[in-house]
Amino acid sequence: MDNKYRILAAVLLGTIMGPLDGSVVNVAMPTLSEVFKVGMTTVSWVSMSYLLVLSSLLLTYGRLGDMLGYKKLFLWGMLIFTAASALCGLSPAIGVLIIARAFQAAGAGLMMAVAPAIITKTFPQEERGKALGYNAMAVAVGLAIGPSFGGFLLKSFGWKSIFFINLPIGIGGYFWARNVIPQRGVLKKEKFDPLGALFGFIFLASLLLYISKGQEIGWTSGLGYSLLIIFILAFTAFILQEKRAREPMLDLSLFSNRMFSAGNLSCLLNFIAQYTMIFLTPFFLTRAGYSANRIGLIMTAFPITMLLVAPISGTLSDKIGPLFLSTGGALICSVALYLMSTLSLSSTSFDVVWRLVLFGLGNGLFQTPNNSSVMGSAPRERQGIASGVLATMRNVGMVLGVALGSGLFALRHSYYLKILPLTGKHLQDAAFMNGLRDVFLLTAVIDILCMLASSVRGKQSINHERLPEN
Repeated sequence: MDNKYRILAAVLLGTIMGPLDGSVVNVAMPTLSEVFKVGMTTVSWVSMSYLLVLSSLLLTYGRLGDMLGYKKLFLWGMLIFTAASALCGLSPAIGVLIIARAFQAAGAGLMMAVAPAIITKTFPQEERGKALGYNAMAVAVGLAIGPSFGGFLLKSFGWKSIFFINLPIGIGGYFWARNVIPQRGVLKKEKFDPLGALFGFIFLASLLLYISKGQEIGWTSGLGYSLLIIFILAFTAFILQEKRAREPMLDLSLFSNRMFSAGNLSCLLNFIAQYTMIFLTPFFLTRAGYSANRIGLIMTAFPITMLLVAPISGTLSDKIGPLFLSTGGALICSVALYLMSTLSLSSTSFDVVWRLVLFGLGNGLFQTPNNSSVMGSAPRERQGIASGVLATMRNVGMVLGVALGSGLFALRHSYYLKILPLTGKHLQDAAFMNGLRDVFLLTAVIDILCMLASSVRGKQSINHERLPEN
């Protein structure tokens, strides 16, 4: 095997662990609630702590990667993730599990933040899209097999096994990565920006907490307003600090590059639409009378299609550039979401599957070329922070998508319950489907905005020059 593909395989092993673990744990939520004898509100923090820590540290990790070296951070990430997985499995109480999940996220974030940077440094430009396509494929594999794999582990070995399974994978992955990932050159000595990192963590954590828990705590409650005020103050302080710092954590000049800015904005919009769909579709299938196993099988149509399309679109982007592929992919996603809005409770599983396949096709066409475009637009000494910004856009988009899906659906469902001239089950079903239709139509519009953002990036020159190594 070519050494660059050995490096890619080692990075992909770390990449797949995050989404796989996240989707496995989501399946185990009811079990964890029963085991620790706590309600769903409390047990939801098992996922929430992971998401908040992961998303809030990605920018900092990207900057540290540029300063300390991507290999060092990737290996530390693998160790922390593996050790925290053991702590999760040994947790005697829900509070310990929530804290252990936060440490697990800290490790996963280290790997996630620098993985695209390692890949971009390893592969020449004419192969970068294909390699990043395999990275997208690893994420899709993790999401696709997570629910069924988690169900198997829970049934056969109990809840602890969903965490202990990470130990042999993590230990093996650590030694493999240590042996094959090179330490690149002499790193430029730079100072870390602790104030920028602190303000960045606070503004992201407060924003994501407000978005995720706003419906529960009250969007206009005292706590809700407090989180918004903290976000605004911390964000303002972050921008001011980054402008005056001699060596800022986030080089704001990156955003003057249209390809970088448009690529990150379109990534954010794409993941908002994607996770709104992912969140709401299982509720629709449950309402339509499908069993949990059948729902899991139907939902895998989306990530499996992405798994197949992402490497192909990456290879194509190396040849023709990302503009038409990403823009066309976003348009296909928009069409698929519009078609999702036309479903009814009498729709067959095939009706849902082919729409999910179309959505997976659009996302597969969009994501890899877009990621390649963003990474290719950043200078070589800023590959880590570019990778961190891209990962942050992705995670914030996920949270916004779930919040939008749940919040807007609740509002529209309540509205239709009041105005429709029906009663009983007919009223409940009609209000449900009308609310669902409205949200899917809005997400179709969001993907149109994603298409527009993608289209203004301009064409990327394909000069097939290798990025210089650090």
